[in-house]
Amino acid sequence: MAFPQKIDSSSAVVENVTIIGGGLGGLATAIALRNQGIDVQVYEQARELRPVGAGLTLFPNGLKILNAIQPGIVELLKQAASQTQKMNLKKSTGEMLVSNPVTLMEKYGQPMLNIRWSRLQEILASSLPPDIIHLNHRCISFSQNHSSVEASFDGGKTVQADFLIGADGLNSVVRQTLIGDGLPRYVGRMSWRAVIPAQHKLLPPDEVTLITSPEGKYMVLIDVSGGYIFWSAGSRSKDSSMSQTATDAKARVFKEFAGWAEPVQEIIEATDCEQIVERPLCDRPPLASWSQGRVTLLGDAAHPMVPSLGQGANTAFEDAYELSQSLSQAPNLETALTRYENSRIQRTQVIQARSAFQGDRAVSADSERYLRGVAEQSKVSNDEFESWLYDYDPSKVGSD
Repeated sequence: MAFPQKIDSSSAVVENVTIIGGGLGGLATAIALRNQGIDVQVYEQARELRPVGAGLTLFPNGLKILNAIQPGIVELLKQAASQTQKMNLKKSTGEMLVSNPVTLMEKYGQPMLNIRWSRLQEILASSLPPDIIHLNHRCISFSQNHSSVEASFDGGKTVQADFLIGADGLNSVVRQTLIGDGLPRYVGRMSWRAVIPAQHKLLPPDEVTLITSPEGKYMVLIDVSGGYIFWSAGSRSKDSSMSQTATDAKARVFKEFAGWAEPVQEIIEATDCEQIVERPLCDRPPLASWSQGRVTLLGDAAHPMVPSLGQGANTAFEDAYELSQSLSQAPNLETALTRYENSRIQRTQVIQARSAFQGDRAVSADSERYLRGVAEQSKVSNDEFESWLYDYDPSKVGSD
């Protein structure tokens, strides 16, 4: 692959950047910075970029930003993803509550795409020279002075750069070194998810189905293209402990969703227990600042949120673009980080709060009534929020 030629970086306030974390936000940031002429090195603790049991949804705000970061990439994503045309809400008995068309393309110029997490990671990584992505590098700390920042890795290796970005997720080492706010906050819900071959029973490729029960449980079923189904399930639980074995995790899901109408039980049965990812859902309180000196945070390291709105990756892409614009346009680093935080913190705080509220209500005892109300009776407030969220305009980023 021919990689984009870097532009002149003479206007950028930093020449070289270390990114901790090779997930979606870290890779998107690397692309954005390279396209501004800034040298980037990405350090990822995983030994290899391998499939994980997750799918995700890309919404218009995320797609617009990705297209601004790397023109043409959205067309690749459309080829690799399924495009949602209809949203279904069902009871656990199988009864349909609501079935609404999805009109995001008509309203906001980009669709709602569902894709495997690992496939999206592959597409992002393919836009970068492979020699700048360093696997098997677990960051353990960093130190900085007035002119540089040094990251330290397990095994004794260190690297120096002008600037360091913590894109290392919910349990960010960079965040703990920078801020030290401890463990994430358990929100009282356990989750299970997996990506499985669709086999003989394909879900409609253009529909997303959310199934709920009065006991505060839910399951989402999504065709993520390429012959794969992504399912994600959740339930209230005071206990955040995980199953001892993969077999136990699958048995737990069976028990939690026993008696639910098909295809729920069939999909769980078709899932290899080793492919089920079991996690307690967690978030963190919003921060007033993400930066100190020559270090800043991005994505889940800065603003982790429960997945009820599907905005985790989408807001990380927004971070990536806005940070790259600030670093390339501001007169100095302090001003660049002030611009970055001013453009991002309030917006992400709103999305964090909305995600927490909607996620809590989605697993409450009145979840069916609430979700039906959201879909049918609260159009004005939801439409206002949706427009604010999806009408995000990259051309206005960085404008004072």
